[in-house]
Amino acid sequence: MADIPRVESDRILATWSGGEDAALWTIDDRRLGVLTVDFITPVADDPRIWGQIAAANSISDVFAMGGHPIVALNVVGFPSNSLELEVLKEIMEGGFEKVRESGAFLVGGHSVQDEEPKYGLVVYGEVNRDKLWRTVGARPDDLLLLTKPLGTGIAITGIKAGMIEDPRTETEAIRWMTRLNDLPLHLPETLHSAVHAATDVTGFALAGHVLDMLSDGTLDCELTLSKLPLLPGVLDLADMGLVPEGTYKNREAYEGQADLEGEAPLSLLDILYDAQTSGGLLLAADPSRADELLTLCHTLGLEAATVIGAFSKGTGRLKLMN
Repeated sequence: MADIPRVESDRILATWSGGEDAALWTIDDRRLGVLTVDFITPVADDPRIWGQIAAANSISDVFAMGGHPIVALNVVGFPSNSLELEVLKEIMEGGFEKVRESGAFLVGGHSVQDEEPKYGLVVYGEVNRDKLWRTVGARPDDLLLLTKPLGTGIAITGIKAGMIEDPRTETEAIRWMTRLNDLPLHLPETLHSAVHAATDVTGFALAGHVLDMLSDGTLDCELTLSKLPLLPGVLDLADMGLVPEGTYKNREAYEGQADLEGEAPLSLLDILYDAQTSGGLLLAADPSRADELLTLCHTLGLEAATVIGAFSKGTGRLKLMN
C-alpha cells in the first residue's frame, strides 16, 4: 500500500503508514476512535476454539492502543459446499463469546463462499486521548514487558503435523491464544500512564513488533533472550525443524536490524522471529512502576508476564543478549 496516497486530514492520527495497530482518528476533544480488522485461517481443530482465538486476535489491536472495544462485525470465508453450516455456527459462537467477554457487541458482519475457512472481526473501539498508547513513545531506560509466552506459530505447526510430544504444548497454546489482551480495562489511571508505548505481538513476530517500537530511530532495545517466556515444548519443536514459513520470512526481513552479542541456540532465535497468533502485549513501562505493573498482570491471570528488555538511546537497533 506504499503507493496509495496518504490520507490528508487533521482528524486522522494513524493509518497503514505509521506501523500502528489500528486506524485512529479524532472524535472530539476527549475521545479518539480506533478501528481494526483481522482474520485468520484455522489454528485449531475445534471450530469454537478457533472462533475464540480469531476473535481475541482481532480485538487485541484495540487493547494495544489502550482502548476499549465497543462494536464488532464478523468477517467470514466459508466452504459451505464441503463443510456443514453447523461448523460455521460453532466458529461464530466462539467469536461471540470473546466479543461479549471484551465488553463489546457483535452486531452482524459479512460472509463469502471460500475454499478455505477464514474468520475474524472488524472491531471499533474508543480511547480517551490522555490514555492512548502508541507504538512509538518509549523513553530511554524504560523496561519492556511481554504479557504472554511466545511460540504459538511453532506450536501450531507441531500440532498440525501431529508431532507434539509434550501434551502441555497444545493446551497452553490454546489457553494463551484465547486469552484477551484486556489489560487496559483493569489498569488504574495512575498505572495506565506508566505505559509510554505499546503494541501486540502478531504476524511480524517479537523482533518485528519491537522494531516497530523503535521506528522513529532514536532508541535501541536490548532483549535478553534467556528471559523470553515460552510455551512448553516449543524449543524442542524448533530443534526438530517444525518452524513455519513465516518465521523464515520474518528472519529475512528483520535479522539485519538485530545485533547478537555472543551466541544463542538457533531454536531460541527461531522464537524471536516466530509469527504469533493472538500474542501478548509489549509494554514500554516506566522502570519505577514496572514491578507494580507486573504484579497487576499476574493478579489478572497473566502469570507469564515478565520484563524481557530495556530501551536506551540509539538508532533503532535490536541488541540481543543470551
